[in-house]
Amino acid sequence: MVLVCFLLDLRSLSPPLLRDIKQSLLQMANFYTISSNWRNKLDSLRDRIGLCYVIKNRISSSDELKVAYGPRGDYSLRDFHHAVNSLPTDSFSPVINESGSISCYDMKLASVLSDQVLYSWGGRDIVRKVIVLSSCLPETIDSALKETLTDAADKCVSVEFILLEQRSNHLSDIRANINTFSRCISDLDNCSFQCCLPEVKVFHGLVKRWLQDLRDDMEEPLQAHFIFNSNLAGLVKQISCNLSASVNHIIDGFNPCKTCRCHGVPLGNSEKTRIERPSCQVSGHELGAFDVIQNSVKVGENAILFMPSFQSSMKLQQASSPVNFNIIDRTNLGSLSEGLIFGNPYFVTPSASPEIEAASDEMDQLELNAQVFKGLCSALHSMDQGLICSSNCNVETMREATFNCYYILQPSDNGPMLLRRLAGSEEVLPFSDVNQFVAHSVPKEIEISIQSSLSKLESRDYSPVLYDRGFHQKLNLLVKESLQFGCVAPNRNDATCEPNPTNPDSTEVNARPISSVGVMVVYDEMSQLDQTAEERKKPTSIAEEWERLVANEVPVKYSPTKPKSGQSVILLSSPDNSKLLDINTTRILERLELPRQLKSKQGSPGNNSSRILDVANMSMKKPLIPFQPNQAADQGVTSSQLIRPSFQRLKRKHK
Repeated sequence: MVLVCFLLDLRSLSPPLLRDIKQSLLQMANFYTISSNWRNKLDSLRDRIGLCYVIKNRISSSDELKVAYGPRGDYSLRDFHHAVNSLPTDSFSPVINESGSISCYDMKLASVLSDQVLYSWGGRDIVRKVIVLSSCLPETIDSALKETLTDAADKCVSVEFILLEQRSNHLSDIRANINTFSRCISDLDNCSFQCCLPEVKVFHGLVKRWLQDLRDDMEEPLQAHFIFNSNLAGLVKQISCNLSASVNHIIDGFNPCKTCRCHGVPLGNSEKTRIERPSCQVSGHELGAFDVIQNSVKVGENAILFMPSFQSSMKLQQASSPVNFNIIDRTNLGSLSEGLIFGNPYFVTPSASPEIEAASDEMDQLELNAQVFKGLCSALHSMDQGLICSSNCNVETMREATFNCYYILQPSDNGPMLLRRLAGSEEVLPFSDVNQFVAHSVPKEIEISIQSSLSKLESRDYSPVLYDRGFHQKLNLLVKESLQFGCVAPNRNDATCEPNPTNPDSTEVNARPISSVGVMVVYDEMSQLDQTAEERKKPTSIAEEWERLVANEVPVKYSPTKPKSGQSVILLSSPDNSKLLDINTTRILERLELPRQLKSKQGSPGNNSSRILDVANMSMKKPLIPFQPNQAADQGVTSSQLIRPSFQRLKRKHK
């Protein structure tokens, strides 16, 4: 972990300069609040920011060190804002020396690097850093200050001096002081020096660098190797690099919430809280109406602000179509950095708006809209420019955003335009190693070797058709290996169609009528592959009905047409699929077949014993299927054919 302490020399900071510094500190604190999104969401955001300042006592004319904010456990955005806004604004008291520059007095750095201030914050294993902001520098570093800085290096404390130059007529000869101070700290490894102009871009860069100091323990640059097919220089075939993000996503807004008054922790699920009595997430105790703070807002993952009133309408809503994009600027595409573009691109084509669809001359309006779109695209393409748009909709999430979202509309030669997301000032990250590119010079022989190696690579326009990722090849290979393993039948209990009480037609999803047979056939693909013995033992509703009608001669008033829940589905089919018949059904059909010795006695009553089937011969017969009435009439009744059973319902006589 890194703990950063800011030391402000208010004696040398003018009110406008102090205002810019305060604004930068508040921005850094806001970024750090939402930085919990990069960490484990279950962890609380630890306080790792300190703020001190040096002023001159107007009564005693002595320099005093004040601690405005010190880290105490969990980070508090509200307390840090209060500390920054409470910095005195009337402490500017410069002393101009003979050369015209501001004289610098004791910065009280030794008081900051002490057990009472910096070393009392955090644990032993924490890394500490002190950032000194001032408009003047000491002409020399005495032995006492140098010894203090050396001791700080032994305790893993780094010190960074930032000189904010003043643009004023009474300032001169400051360059000599800068050179002298740089030489004094050159032999101290833990000290660094930076001189900057107080501009908006400079402060923006400082804020992002300070945030990087706080985030160094959260994410490290990704190590990468770029490997070539031929040598670049000598025997070198690869380049080792660091990959770091150029854009950081921030939240789109703030969410209202309810918190407990005892710990200030959100109550959790608001829907559950409406039904049940709310309870504290820390202690688990039930909360009354007075124990709940209704008006709170959640910033990031763990930061909570208690508000006097907070409208629930600030909760992010789903964006509705059409989405409005306001054109605010025109920019040169050649000067646009690709590192500022992120997110998914979207094709933009002309379409009919609701106003056009409601117009009487709809076709004319559509044609005009398409012509204007093509003319705009051609004009922008000829100028090599794009349009910067702003919107309150995040197209990635399709939700309304509290903050503006910026987009770039890029034209094409003769086709659709492209809409891409642009990073705002809060989302841009600084380049940490930008100074390396200026420090190194490339020898001529290396340049020639690299050009020779690049000439061996084929040069062609990029087409995504030529660069497939191999998805289909890999998936096809996996399916092929899976087929070699064989087929595994699913569990019948899970595969059986269960009736849905909310959908009465749910049992008829896989049922298909067959007109040639006149019965409902239920197909089960897996049952055609493997029919287990348990299913053969389970009675079906149709088999039970046939047993009652044929064997017991008990009429049923209402014949079920759907299989009951928990019963296996009977498989009826045409004569080609007779092997799938249930055994009980087959036996019933065999009972309906007339024995050969009774063919001549069909018209006269016979003995009951003559109707009994030979069980020994029954097991050798093939399953038989009822024929249609027209087939039975044309072909006649034979021993190998069956008479189709007709179950007529009993008619009641109306009295």
